[in-house]
Amino acid sequence: MKSVIKFDRLWTKFSDMRMERKLLLVFLLLITLPLTFIGAVSYRNYAQSIEENTIAYSTTTLGNMLDNLDDYIDDMNRISSIPAYQEDIKSNLVASNKYHEQHAENENFDLLLTIQRGIEGNISFIDNIKRGATSVYIFDQYGNGYYSAKSGGIRMNVKDSYQNWMTKAAHSSGEALLISTQKYTSTLKSTRYAFTVVRKIIDNSLHDIGLIAVDANISVIEDQITKLDKVTRGKSLIFDSQGNVIYDSDKQLLATNISDRPMVQRAAGEEGSFYMTEDGVQHLYIYTKSPNTQWTVMTSIPVKELTRNTAVIRNVTWILTFLTIGIALLISIFFSFALTKPLRKMMRLMKRVQEGDFSVQFQVKRRDEIGQLGNQFNRMIVRIDDLIQDIYGMETKKKEAELHALQSQINPHFMYNTLESIRMAAELNDDTIAADMLAILGKLLRYSISDLNEKVTLGSEFNHIRYYVELLNYRYPDRFELTIDVPESLESYELLKLVLQPIVENTIYHGMDDNKPRMVITASARETEHAVFIRLTDDGIGMDEDTLDRLQQSIIGVNAREGTNYAPFKRSGVGLRNVNERIRLHYGANFGLTVASEPGVGTQVTLKLPARGGQNE
Repeated sequence: MKSVIKFDRLWTKFSDMRMERKLLLVFLLLITLPLTFIGAVSYRNYAQSIEENTIAYSTTTLGNMLDNLDDYIDDMNRISSIPAYQEDIKSNLVASNKYHEQHAENENFDLLLTIQRGIEGNISFIDNIKRGATSVYIFDQYGNGYYSAKSGGIRMNVKDSYQNWMTKAAHSSGEALLISTQKYTSTLKSTRYAFTVVRKIIDNSLHDIGLIAVDANISVIEDQITKLDKVTRGKSLIFDSQGNVIYDSDKQLLATNISDRPMVQRAAGEEGSFYMTEDGVQHLYIYTKSPNTQWTVMTSIPVKELTRNTAVIRNVTWILTFLTIGIALLISIFFSFALTKPLRKMMRLMKRVQEGDFSVQFQVKRRDEIGQLGNQFNRMIVRIDDLIQDIYGMETKKKEAELHALQSQINPHFMYNTLESIRMAAELNDDTIAADMLAILGKLLRYSISDLNEKVTLGSEFNHIRYYVELLNYRYPDRFELTIDVPESLESYELLKLVLQPIVENTIYHGMDDNKPRMVITASARETEHAVFIRLTDDGIGMDEDTLDRLQQSIIGVNAREGTNYAPFKRSGVGLRNVNERIRLHYGANFGLTVASEPGVGTQVTLKLPARGGQNE
C-alpha cells in the first residue's frame, strides 16, 4: 500500500513538471537505462567468460600435467621392475644375502666389493635408461643398500628410509607401491623432498631377495607447476588420496597431511571447481584427480586476480557510459528546449487571451503537431471572439426580455388583486358559491405565477390538484372525484412545481367518458430504495395501442410518422412532453413519466423521481 502511495506521489510530481523537464528526464532515461543495462550485461558476460575460460584452461593444463606425471611414475614403475628381468641383479642380491648371512663376523672385503660393484653397475645401467632427478636404491634382505652417487643428492638416512619403505611393502607380493613425498637430507647437506616407487625383488622361486626404491625429486614437477601459477596468478597443490601433500607452490606444506582442510574435503569427484573464502580472501579452486595414482592437482586463484582484466573493462565501460550520458544530456537539453519553445510561446499568448486580449496570433512555421496545434489555437481564438460577441448580444436581449417579463408580471398580480376584490363583493352580496370559486381560483393563480423551477413539497402539489378538481366540480357539479393516497412520510418530499396539474388537466379534458356519470381520479405515491413513483389513474375512455404509441412518441419528442393525425391529443401531448422534459433536465435521463392505457378501462400516468437520498440540489 505504501509503495502504491509513493508511486502516486512520484507520478503526480512528474505530471506537474514543466514539459522541457519531462522531455529531458525521458531522454536521460531512454539513454541511461539501456547504456547501464548493456554495460552491466557486458561486464557480467565478460567476467563469466573469463571465469569459464580460466577454468577450462586450468583444467586442461592440470590434466596435461597429471598425464605427464602419470607417465613419469609409469617410467618409475617400469624401472622398479627391471631387477625381475635382470639375472645379474638377482644373482648379486642372492650373493649379498649369502655373504651377510655367512660372513657376519669374518668379513670378506673382496667378495663384498665384487657384489657391490656388480649391483652398482646395474644401477648405473638403470640411471642411463632414466635420466633426470631420479635416484635408484637396491637393498638385499638384510637392508644393505646399493646406489649410485652419479647424480648426487643421495639420502644420508638410507637405512631409516629402507625401514619405512620395507614396512609399507611388507604385505605386497612384488607389485609397485607409490609412496608420497618424504623429506630427507642429502649427501650434499641440503634438505630435499622426493616421492618414491618401491617394489620387492623376487627370485624365480618367488622368494623375497631384496627391495628396489626409485626416488624422484619433486623438481621433476616444479617447472610445470611454476608455469601454471604464472599464467593463473594462483598457487597449486598436489596431494594423494590420504591428504598427504606431494607438492605445493609455497613449499610450506610438503610432506604434511592436510586431509582436514576444507578445500581437500570439497575436492570430490574426478574434476571440478568451487569458490571458497580463506583468510578473508575469496579464491577459485580448480582440481583434477588422476585415475592411476589417485593424486589430485589443485590450483587456487584469488578472485581479484581472476577479475583484474574485467575490472579494467568495467572501468572503461563506466567511463564511456558517463561520457555518453554527458553528451546525451547536452543534446537532450538542446532538443527539449527547442521542442518546447513553441509551446512556451503559446502559453504566453494564452495568458494574454486570459487577460482579455483576443487579437493575439500564433505564427505557424511548421506542419508538425505543434503547427497543427497553432492553427487550432488561432481558430479557437477567432471562434471565442465570435462567441463572446454573440453572448454579449444574447445577454443584451435577455436583459430586455427580463424587463418585459417584469412588466408582464404586473398583469397576473393585477388579476389576482381584482379577483380578490370581486370575491369580497360576492361575499358582501351573500353569493357564497361565487366567493368560494373566486377564492379557489385565486389560490390556483397565486400558486402558478411563481418560478416554475421552484421546489415545492408533494403535499403542496396534491393540494394544488385538489383545488383544481374542486374548481371544476363547481363548473360540472359532482362530475369528478379525486382520491389522494400518499404516505405521511412523503408529504414533505420536494419536487418540481406544477408537474401534476398538467397531467390531471390532460386526464379531465381528453379522458372523460360521457357515458359515465362521474370520473374517478386516483393519485398515489410510493418510495423505493432508488426512486419515488407518483401515479395518477383515471377510469376514463382510455386509448388503444396505436393512439398510446403516438402519444408516447409525442411525449419523448419524436416527430410523428407521415400521415399521422395528432389532433385528438395535440395539446395533451405538448403538456405531458413539457412535464417529461422538465423532469429529465432537472433530475437526469433515468427519470420522467410513462403512460399506460386500455380502451374502456382508463389511463395511468406514472412519474419516476429520484429517492430522497439521490435528489439533485
